Amino acid sequence: MIEALISSKTRIKLLLKFFLNSSNRAYLRGLEEEFGESTNAIRLELNKLEKAGMVSSDVQGNKKFFTANVKHPLFFDLNSIIRKYVGIDTIIENVIKQLGEVERVYLSGEFAKGRDNNVIDLELVGIVNTTYLADLIKKAEPLVKRKIRYIIYSVEEFAALKETKNNNEKLLIWSK
Repeated sequence: MIEALISSKTRIKLLLKFFLNSSNRAYLRGLEEEFGESTNAIRLELNKLEKAGMVSSDVQGNKKFFTANVKHPLFFDLNSIIRKYVGIDTIIENVIKQLGEVERVYLSGEFAKGRDNNVIDLELVGIVNTTYLADLIKKAEPLVKRKIRYIIYSVEEFAALKETKNNNEKLLIWSK
């Protein structure tokens, strides 16, 4: 869908990286390694996005780090488009709200890092009707054209896990 509007695959990867999870930061060489593309292609797209004000940068040592400019007037629109591209909006609307006493839902895995993937990893916190969840996921996967994996934690389990594990690789996508 988005490929019809944006012909540059590098730009799509950058939009995913920065606008799906606005806390993502990256520098040119790191993006080269992550995307498997030349620094020139990435640099050109970063320069265009920075010139448009959609990403901002800061220099630390000899590295120039880029982040999404959350103050840009189109930030929330781009974030919404990227969420729709990934299918998160469909998951939230069609799956989460009808599951029981769900407290929070996190996106984890590759998408939380801003990387495109064929699998969406979700972490649900609360009391969830697992039979209903499995049925809804089965229906949602063809709509988003991605496999959906999930793990469910009780509020207590998640609190205990939060104390022992680094949760920087998670993105809160829904909260009660």
